Parts: sequence; structure tokens; C-alpha cells
Amino acid sequence: MEDSVPSSLEETLVGYLRLANEPQKLTRTTQDDIEKTIYALGNQYTASNDANKIKALLSQVQPLFGSLPNAKTAKIVHTLVNLVSRIPGVLDLQIELCLDSIEWAKKSDRGFLRQKIEAQLATCYLKQGAFLKALKVLSPLLLELKRFDDKLLLLEVQLIESRVYHKLMNLAKSKASLTAARTSANTVYCPPLLQAQIDMQAGILHAEEKDFKTAYSYFYECFEGYNSVLTDDPNVKREAMIALKYMLLSKIMLNSISEVNQIIGAKAAIGYTGREVEAMRSMADAHHARSLDSFRAGKEKYHDELTQDPVMARHLLQLEDTLFEQNLCRIIEPFSCIEINHVAELIDLPVEKVEKKLSQMILDKKLSGILDQGAGTLIVHDDSPADQTYPAALETVQGLNKVVDSLYQKALAVGMHS
Repeated sequence: MEDSVPSSLEETLVGYLRLANEPQKLTRTTQDDIEKTIYALGNQYTASNDANKIKALLSQVQPLFGSLPNAKTAKIVHTLVNLVSRIPGVLDLQIELCLDSIEWAKKSDRGFLRQKIEAQLATCYLKQGAFLKALKVLSPLLLELKRFDDKLLLLEVQLIESRVYHKLMNLAKSKASLTAARTSANTVYCPPLLQAQIDMQAGILHAEEKDFKTAYSYFYECFEGYNSVLTDDPNVKREAMIALKYMLLSKIMLNSISEVNQIIGAKAAIGYTGREVEAMRSMADAHHARSLDSFRAGKEKYHDELTQDPVMARHLLQLEDTLFEQNLCRIIEPFSCIEINHVAELIDLPVEKVEKKLSQMILDKKLSGILDQGAGTLIVHDDSPADQTYPAALETVQGLNKVVDSLYQKALAVGMHS
């Protein structure tokens, strides 16, 4: 039965293709039926993860495009390219499909379609890690869209540009692109899913600046946006799960561990369970216990859930570094002199890593002491009260300076009156 469905759809499409040279027979109803047939076939091929058939389908239906309205043609091409993006492991083929579609759009003088596909191509380059290629596509496209005043597509492209700059860790330009995108969103109707993407990007950038309180509010808005959309699209649910994980990460970074379980148990989050949520719970428990061992065990157990996402991995690395420092301080605290080998044994890490971290903490003035590398020991200094002589002397000099300036102004005033 499953084999007969695509077969009958393919036969139906072949019948419609015969009408390519008879545009007078393509009534509005027929055009709608052709569109539905193409989408049905595309969804069948997506379900079977056959990206090559989608590519062949796009080439097969091109003869009909001359008889279909431009808007319908653009929608068909855009939808088929999007369907390929749902199939895992075919990014190179998707890029090839985008490039072919752009060339066809240029030859057919379909400017709007070309712009839409170029935006998708930039997204593909972003996923591929070819950030400079993405910027090369985005720069002329942005100028063109500003000239044509296509606010919605301009908004999408500005958001993609912000993501590219974030991947390059150019936070200033990433924030500028996001600000431009939010300005565009205020001048046009912004679909809920697109608004959720804007909130996600805003949250990520605030998290990079260590402003996790503001980041949490954006991630919450993003989660609500995805969660409110009634759709069976697995990509939407996956994005909602990412937003939920970022919400939990923000609370962990803020040391608000008690709120983590509240968020997980909330009504909106009930439908989102599994290893991803359990991974975040384990990180929260480890941070609450200030246990480096538990933290490392959790990262090893939930390796894929915690390290595949670069944003998550970067912040968890920072959190692990903080726990590392706290554990070192707790071990060192009772001693005035301690062997580095003994510290390494207690914390169960290589001596070289512990020694490097201790030297870094001393340079950052998080630890008062010196490393005696010849003896292999750490000599801890007592915290001495800060010498207030210099600040007090500086304050006195500044006070005298004000007095002299005041006397000078009075002398000038007396001289002018005389």
C-alpha cells in the first residue's frame, strides 16, 4: 500500500506535465491540484529520507513553472528546498540544490525567488561552518533588500547575519545585526516562529555577555513562542527543547538551583522530557553540591546532549572552570604550604593541569600565594589588610588641589574688581 501511494502521485504528476505546452488547460483548480501533488510527493520523499528524489522532482516540474503564477512557483521551489533541509546528512546536496535554483531563478528573471533561495543558501553555509561564504552571500543580498524594501525577508536575512557573526565571535556586529532585525520586526507583521528565533538569538547574545537574568527572559519568551504554535513539525519541538535547555542553563549560571526543578515541573514543560532535561538536572545538582566529580560524571554520561551544542558547551566549560577553582580553594584553605602533587591527587586531575590553574588563579588575584616549582609546593599567604596609605594620600592631594583652585578663582575675582 505504501509503494502505491508515491506511484499514483507520480503518475498524476506525469499527467499534469503533459499540460505544460497547453497553458490554456491549466485552470486555477488544476494549478492548485498540481501544487498539492508536488507537495505530497515531496513529503513522501522526505519521509523516506530520499533527498535525491526531491532534487529530481524539482527538475521534473520546472517545465510547468512557465505556466504557473510567479508567487506559486516561488512557493513550490522554496518548499521543496526546505523539505531537503529536514533530511539529516544531506547538507552538501541542499547547497547544490540552492545553487542550481538560484541559477535557474536568474535565467528566468525571478528576483524574489532568487532572494529567498540565497537566504536559504546562507543558512546552509552557516550550518556547514563556511561563515565567510555565508557573509559573501548576505552582504549584497542585504543591500538589495533594503533597496526593494522587503521588510520580512530583510528581517530573516539580518537574523541570519547576526548568527553568522556570533559564530565568528564578533559580538558587536552580531548585536548590531540583531538590533536591525528587531527594528525591521517592529515595522511589519512578524510570524510567531520568526519572533521566537529573534528572542533565541537575543538570549544567546546576553548569555555571552554573562547577563543571564536578561538571557533567561528572552529564552522564556522563545520557549513560549515555539510552544504556542500548533504544528507537527519536529523542528519546532526541537527548537522549543533547546530554548528550555537554555532557560535551565541560565538558572544554573545564576546559581538559582531551586528554580530548575520548578521549571522542569511546570505545566508548559511537561511535554518536554527525556535525556536532555535529565542532563540539565544533573548539571544543576552537581553545581548545587559544588562537586567537580559529579559535574564531570554528568558531562560524560550526557555527552551528546551537553557538548554537541556550542553555546551549551561553552557555558558549561565556564561553569566547570568555576567549580574547579572552588574545589581548589576548599582543598588549599587549611594549609599554609601544600604539595601540588597532593592537591592533584585529592582533586583527581593531572599535576600539570592543577599547576597551570593555580598559577592562573594567582595572576588573577583569586589566590594569594606563590608556586615553588623547585620544591613542587604552593605557599599560601595570609590575607593581609590592604594598605590605605596610598589612597588616603591621594585623597589629601585631591583635596588640596580643590582648595588651590578655589583660592586662584577668588584671587582672579579680586583682581578684576580692583
